[in-house]
Amino acid sequence: MTQQPKRVPTILGRGSWPEARRIADVLRKETIGGALLLAGAVIALVWANSPWSGGYESLRDFAIGPEALHLHLSLGTWAADGLLAIFFFVAGLELKREFVAGDLRDPRRAAVPVAAAFGGVVVPALIYLVFNAGGATDGWAIPTATDIAFALAVLAVVGRCLPSALRTFLLTLAVVDDLLAIVIIAIFYTDHLSVWPLLGMLAPLALFAVLVQRRVRAWWLLLPLAFATWALMHASGVHATVAGVLLGFAVPVLRRDGADGPGLAEHFEHRFRPLSAGVAVPVFALMSAGVTVGGLDGLTSALTEPVAIGVMAGLVLGKPIGIVGATWLTARFTRARLDEGLAWIDVAGLAVLGGIGFTVSLLVGELAFGAGTVSDAHVKVAVLTGSLAAALIGTVILRLRNGVYRRLYEAEQVDRDRDEIPDVYQS
Repeated sequence: MTQQPKRVPTILGRGSWPEARRIADVLRKETIGGALLLAGAVIALVWANSPWSGGYESLRDFAIGPEALHLHLSLGTWAADGLLAIFFFVAGLELKREFVAGDLRDPRRAAVPVAAAFGGVVVPALIYLVFNAGGATDGWAIPTATDIAFALAVLAVVGRCLPSALRTFLLTLAVVDDLLAIVIIAIFYTDHLSVWPLLGMLAPLALFAVLVQRRVRAWWLLLPLAFATWALMHASGVHATVAGVLLGFAVPVLRRDGADGPGLAEHFEHRFRPLSAGVAVPVFALMSAGVTVGGLDGLTSALTEPVAIGVMAGLVLGKPIGIVGATWLTARFTRARLDEGLAWIDVAGLAVLGGIGFTVSLLVGELAFGAGTVSDAHVKVAVLTGSLAAALIGTVILRLRNGVYRRLYEAEQVDRDRDEIPDVYQS
């Protein structure tokens, strides 16, 4: 009897065709969102450093909302606490769908991006602490997050021919990264905890969960419950964006009748992703990225502060080292190898894009040092500079690799059957 050769496990292998199509659809939407995000940040920077900077500050600090409900907040706070809750709601939906119905429901496939996300959190935090030992250690979590919209937008523009497994890897890495950021915010950046609002939050959250489990889609029922969950979370002292993730996790992924096809989570994702990428994140960038640089001397002074150096080093060096290192260790301990045709330089290029920490990094900076403080201004300059550097370096690497995969991509486009599915996904 002939002995079958032992199958060598692989990492970052090609996923299913439906998953590849879904990831491509997400990339198209996030490309627009990333452009709007960048536009919001540029407008904020130019406005804050113009003769009309007073108007920017007045707009950001303008308060609105019912005082009776303790929701008389500035527009900047509404953007950070309210609009970003939509962003994290979509992230929660994406993560749950990926692990319940996506290719990552296989633990062996999920282990790589999850391990990479953890590595991309631990190493940047350690690098930041090295530069700020005995100083502003509260900002250790600033360089640990990856901006989904910005990173995916860069990948969509420069990596159109990259294998879908790499796109799935970056998307899952960024989503898990943001989930870890939410956990960090909830645990380490909650100064005052009010127990009764936190317990009261469970009631609307539970009712929301019951309704969505019954596949109720009525917005006039679900939105008030979601708002009540958010408002009570805000009143409890825990950052209100945590409510977005909890609400996203409550939504079921699979259809109630067990048939194939999009479930409620995918339905909500299609509805809310344009709102998240096109409105929530760009408006947050507009309200948060405005920092007075003070000319070349002011920029140089800001970037030479230990806080800024730690943030930039964490984003540009820590994220790639952590992501690539964790991925390599996973392959080493599982005795797996990269899927055929891939190279470690591909992983390195994606890891560099992981250093784009725009949205959540700005949020953590405000929580760590307080909005409007000198340290917060240094954080904003460092996050903008580090994220831009990571985007440029990642663009160069992935642009070069994109050409390598172009011929394979064109072959797949030609070699399609009548069902429009490339043969490589059917083998």
